Amino acid sequence: MPNMPMAQLSILRYPDLRLNTVAKPVAVVDDRLRALAADMLETMYAADGVGLAATQVDQHIQLIVMDTSEQRDQPVVLINPEIIQRSEDMALNEEGCLSVPTVYDKVERHARVTVRALDRDGQPFDMEAEGLGAVCVQHEMDHLLGKVFVEYLSPLKRVRIRTRMLKKTREEQRAA
Repeated sequence: MPNMPMAQLSILRYPDLRLNTVAKPVAVVDDRLRALAADMLETMYAADGVGLAATQVDQHIQLIVMDTSEQRDQPVVLINPEIIQRSEDMALNEEGCLSVPTVYDKVERHARVTVRALDRDGQPFDMEAEGLGAVCVQHEMDHLLGKVFVEYLSPLKRVRIRTRMLKKTREEQRAA
C-alpha cells in the first residue's frame, strides 16, 4: 500500500447525539478503510488515548483502533469485531473516554474477552484480551452500539457530566 498522508480527525464530544448511532458492518476492506484506520490511529495517539471507535469520529461503521502497549507501538485494527467469549469474573476499572475528556469513573466489565474480527487486510483473526486490553475492547465495542461509558454511571453523575461537557463546548465556541 502506498504511503498515504495521515490526518487527525475531529472527535465527537458527549452528549453529541451522533455518539448514539449504531455502527453498520464494514462491507469491503479497501484502501479507503485502511486510510481511515491510519487517521484514527494518528488521532488516538495525538489525543493520548488507548482506543478509538469510528463512531467517535462520525464514521458509523464497525471499526476500532487501539494500542494498550507501554511503548504505544503495537496498534491493533479491529474490523467488524464481535466478542465470542467472556470470562465469568468481572473487574472494576477506572475508565475515561476521548469523547468525554477529563471525566473518569469506575465501570464493571468482564475481566477477559476473546474477540473475532478482521484485520486491516481483511483477514479474520481472534484476539484474547485481559486487563486494560479487555476494558478497551469492551469500551470501544460499546461505541459501535451507540453507547458511551457514562451510561453505566448513575443518572445524577450523567446529568453532571452532560452539563459540564455542554458548558465546556460553549466556552470553546465563544473563544474561537
